[in-house]
This record gives sequence, C-alpha cells and structure tokens, in this order.
Amino acid sequence: MESGNRRNLYLVTLSVSIAMVTLGVSSGWPTVVLPKYKNNETSVHIDKDSTATMLSLIPVGFAAGSLSTGYIADKFGRRTIIVASALPFIIGSIVITFAIEAWQVCITSFSWSCGTGMVSTVVNYYFSEIADKNVRGTLSLITGFMFKFGNLVAMTSGPFLSYEELNYILLALPVIYGLICWWIPETPYFLLRNHNVEQARKSLRILRGYKDEKVLEAELLALQANVKNEMKHSSSLKELFVGVQYRKALIIATGLKVTQFLTGSVVIRQYLGWIMDETKLDMKQSLVIIIYAAITFAVSMMSSVLVDRVGRRPLLVFSYFGTGVSLAAVGFYFFLQEVARISTDTLTTLSFIPLAGIILSNVISTLGYNSLIYIIPAEVFPINVKAIAMTCLGILGCVLGFLIAQAYQRIKDYCGLTAVFWIFAGFAFFGSGFSYFIVPETKGKDLGEIQAELQGARYEAAAVGDRLGNVVPNDNENKEANELEELNKKESV
Repeated sequence: MESGNRRNLYLVTLSVSIAMVTLGVSSGWPTVVLPKYKNNETSVHIDKDSTATMLSLIPVGFAAGSLSTGYIADKFGRRTIIVASALPFIIGSIVITFAIEAWQVCITSFSWSCGTGMVSTVVNYYFSEIADKNVRGTLSLITGFMFKFGNLVAMTSGPFLSYEELNYILLALPVIYGLICWWIPETPYFLLRNHNVEQARKSLRILRGYKDEKVLEAELLALQANVKNEMKHSSSLKELFVGVQYRKALIIATGLKVTQFLTGSVVIRQYLGWIMDETKLDMKQSLVIIIYAAITFAVSMMSSVLVDRVGRRPLLVFSYFGTGVSLAAVGFYFFLQEVARISTDTLTTLSFIPLAGIILSNVISTLGYNSLIYIIPAEVFPINVKAIAMTCLGILGCVLGFLIAQAYQRIKDYCGLTAVFWIFAGFAFFGSGFSYFIVPETKGKDLGEIQAELQGARYEAAAVGDRLGNVVPNDNENKEANELEELNKKESV
C-alpha cells in the first residue's frame, strides 16, 4: 500500500513545536527571574511570601487550563485548543511587561500555567489522531524535545538578558505560534466524530499526501469504522470511570503518571541547587543548572529516535530500572554522609556521586518514561473519552506535584536526603515491574488495533469490508450514509 508523503505532517509538527518552545521558556522563566527579584534588579515590589504564592499558582492555573481543554476539545476541536492557548500566554505577557506589584506577577503565573495546561493536555492526543502508526511516537517526542529546547534557552540566556527583554520574548512567542498554528488542520478523528466526512477527507488528504485516491478512501473508511465503534459510548466522566472497557487504559495511564511523579524527577529539578549545597562538591549552582539543562536537551534528541525503533514497553522497563539504580546510588552517598558519618576527606572524594547520579537518572528517564508518559495515555484511550481522560490525568499530575513538593521538605527534615532518594528509587523499581507486567506495546499499531488489544471482545474490529457491512445509518445520519454508499461503490470497483 502507498505510504504517502509526510511533508505536511512534519510541517504541522514544526508549527505546534513553536507552542512547545513557548511552554519551555515560560517554564524556565521563574528559575531565571527569581534571582533578579532577590537582587532588586527589577521594578517589581515582591517579597518571599508573594514569590511563594506566585509559584503555588502554577499547578492551579495548569488544572484550570486542563479542565477547560476537555470541554473545548470535544466541542470545538483539538486545533481550536492549540490556537486558543496562545491567548492566556499573551495576556500574561502583557501584564508582566507592565507589572510593578506582586499581584500582577501572580496573574501572569496563573495565566501562563493555564495556557500550559491547555497545550500540554491536547498536544499529544492531537498527534495521536493525525499521525500514522509508524511515526506517531516520534512526532510526539519532537514536541517534548522542543519544550526542553525552550527551557534550555531560558536557563542559559536568561541570566544575560534584562528582565524587560526576557518578558518581551515571552510576549512575541505566543503571537508567533498562534498565527502559525492557525493553518494546521483539524484531526480526521474529531471531524468524523462530528459526522463531517468531507472535511475529514480533506484533512486526511493534507496529512497523508496520498497520490492514489483509493488508498485515501480506504483509510478514511477504516477510520470511520473505528470512530463509529468508539462513539457508541458516551463521552462523560461517569462513562470513563464506570465503563469496564476503559479499565485497562485507566490502570495503565494512572500507574505511569503516579510512578513518574513518585520517582521525584520534578522535585529533584526544582531543588537541584539546594541538593548540591548539601554535598561536598565544589561547583557553582548556576553551572550545575546549566549542565543539567544542556544534557537534558541533548538526550531528548535521542529519545525521538528510539521510541519508534526500540518500542515503548522496553524503554519504560529499562528506564525505570536504570533510574532506580541511579537514585539509589545518590541515596547511598547521603547515607554515608548523614548516617554513617564518614570522614570529610572520603566524602570529598565521592562528592561526584550525587551530581552524576542525578544527571544519569535524568538522562535515562528522558530517554524513557519521562518522554513516553505523555504518548501512551493518548494511545490507549478511545476517542469518546480521550479528552476527558487526558484532562483527568493532567489534574492528577497537578495534585501529585503539589503533594510531593510538600512532602519532600518534611521527609528531608525528619529523615534526611537518604530516605528521600531511596523512596524515589523504590518507586522507580516499582514502575519497572508495572511496565513489564501491565503496559502493552503500542509501537507499530494503529489506534483501532490498540483498542482491540485492550478491550478484547468488547471492541468490534474487523477488516474494511466487514466494517462497511456493520455501518447502519440512523435517522440523524442520512448524509453520512450516502457518503458511505459512495465510498463503498468506489472500493468495490
């Protein structure tokens, strides 16, 4: 069968990637700006309490953006969310450009994180619905790579830019990506879900670049049969949690999300400078952060190559296990320092272990679960509950991030960094076992095949000819039925 031309698909990916760069820069903004606030390099009047409030609004804004995404994506489309997400970024950037009070900075923090929640929730299932099975994982990882690129740009150039220049950049970026993403097509899945066969055909023609019209029509028919099968059920929150057919997908997605956060990758990055201060390593905090960000960026390029060659499941299993070993080694160093209390000279000799272990765990997790954690949920949920499921996962991530950030300091104060890193390592080993026994391989499978594997007999999948025979129009689908009859005739010619 003709493979088509993916040029337009790659152009769409590049366009959406500019949105991810914006997310990355806004994510790195606090790391760069907080020292400027502390050193009174800006005109903003802000104290430590206000700074803490600003940071605490990030998960709140993310949750708000994620919640709104579920409704808008199902009502108005995936493309609409991507384009509309530029608005909260623009609002936040305008406010911060003229901000002189702490409450204005808080508005910006909430607004940016709201936009981040919108894009982060929708982007992976947008790609899962527009990409063919051979490049679906790679395209999703490219957007993750561009997020890390934006983060790297902010963290390496931010210290050398003025506060105003950095804010002007964050005003320009959402305007640029909003304009560029205006031309990207809606997903064929969403269009078919809304019975817009002609627009779905047009979207598929743009994305696949088929020269043979029969190949295009065959794929359109297969997609339509999948969508009709999945849309037999409702799209409600109750349907997601009550429907037996979604149980495996829920277990897989929730398990991966929980283990990702409980391995501590987010909180370790946030407290990296403070953790290094606890060691005997003689290196400036700024240099440690730049090295960490640069290696993360470099490794993210490799992950996009591996995911569709090695497969999702092996990467999950080995990345969780490798992360566990690395974090256990860091915990062992702090055990020698906090519990065994060995000599300072010996600790100085071993002072490379915490930084090396943290960087190694970051490298391994970036190659594996930290990249895949956003791809697999978009693949395992059917279209009727995909938007609400991704929204719920986003909110779960916000709750977990808040709880872990609160628990980290308390565990460190009572039990030391030894306990912190060994707990993280324990969850990493658990994640490896969970991935091996529970998570299926989705590489090289289209979304219908994945649902057939997860739901088994509940999912009615068949060959294209059989699917056509199963399509029965009702009173509200006369136009769609006519389209199917015409396509069936063409297929039989």
